[in-house]
Amino acid sequence: MESAIPSHLQTERSRHRRVPDDYAPPYPSFVARHKPAVKSVIMAYFGVQVRGEPTAAVAEALAQIAKRFAGENGPTHWDRAQYVDQAGFTNVVSVAYWDDAGRFDAWFDGAREAWTGSAAAGSGVGRFIEVLRPHVARYETLFSSLGRPEGVAVLADGMSGEVQEHAYWGGMRDRIPLSQTDAMSPHGEPRIIRDGARIRVVAHDNLCLIRSGQDWSDTEASERKMYLDDVEPVLREGMDFLRDEGVPIGCYANRYMRVVDAEGRPTEKSYGQSWWKSLAALERWAESHPTHVRIFGAAMKYLSTLGPNAKLRLYHEVTVAAADEQFFEYLGCHERTGMLGAVQVVAAPAA
Repeated sequence: MESAIPSHLQTERSRHRRVPDDYAPPYPSFVARHKPAVKSVIMAYFGVQVRGEPTAAVAEALAQIAKRFAGENGPTHWDRAQYVDQAGFTNVVSVAYWDDAGRFDAWFDGAREAWTGSAAAGSGVGRFIEVLRPHVARYETLFSSLGRPEGVAVLADGMSGEVQEHAYWGGMRDRIPLSQTDAMSPHGEPRIIRDGARIRVVAHDNLCLIRSGQDWSDTEASERKMYLDDVEPVLREGMDFLRDEGVPIGCYANRYMRVVDAEGRPTEKSYGQSWWKSLAALERWAESHPTHVRIFGAAMKYLSTLGPNAKLRLYHEVTVAAADEQFFEYLGCHERTGMLGAVQVVAAPAA
């Protein structure tokens, strides 16, 4: 049994884990392992937004960012997903991952200007960029099975053996190396900076991001029916609650997205991606809110029924980012888009 925290990031604890040293989890889970030389990763979300069905302008924008991803200093891995938000807009989000800050910095300025610069204004398509670049001590991953990494784990050197810190409330925090010595509490309040038509959001220290995914592509008929009939509707209900009513409990924005292939066709994968005021706010929702209690109950019934024969794959990545590890920029998006939901966006003053 391994610790989820890699040995080179382990330190003397001033904050204790939620379980004793002899805790034995009831089922196996695994985490991504980066090479010790990797000091930080970059998670960059490039989104387009349009009312109704995607347009030719959306397709052009998606082709543009895919071409940049394939160019010099582009990401090691990227994927794309789609959802309809609370205002009825279709959002298509391409999320890209780097583990070399120098490569990302060399790539980003040109990509940013093309995506949200003056040439993109007035197209009728909203665009946004949301970037975290956390030190490796500030995030964790968790996988229910081996063999198919997702998200930032695709960049990893490999996967761990079975880890100890999971299957209990508080495991998410205990897997983040910084939690050994730091409460990771939020400091400051979100504010906006206007740059012509662009709006940048300056969030606050210790903002939290979660990407939590499901892959049912390996399931056979009976298991697939059980997941789609008994689990997915409960998951969707919880995701819709966070999307529509999450702000008062500390969820600035939530997207429940269907992963799509290169041609935009839906796959049998989905993930929820949400911005939280703090890891503690995310923990409170997970541990006690009725919407997540129902999700947890449905998932446990599903997994206990199928046991080790379950083919459903589950994973997540959770980041608590320092203030200087964040970048949020929006062009032509409605006021509840992403981190715009964290601030009161006022009309620009007349010239």
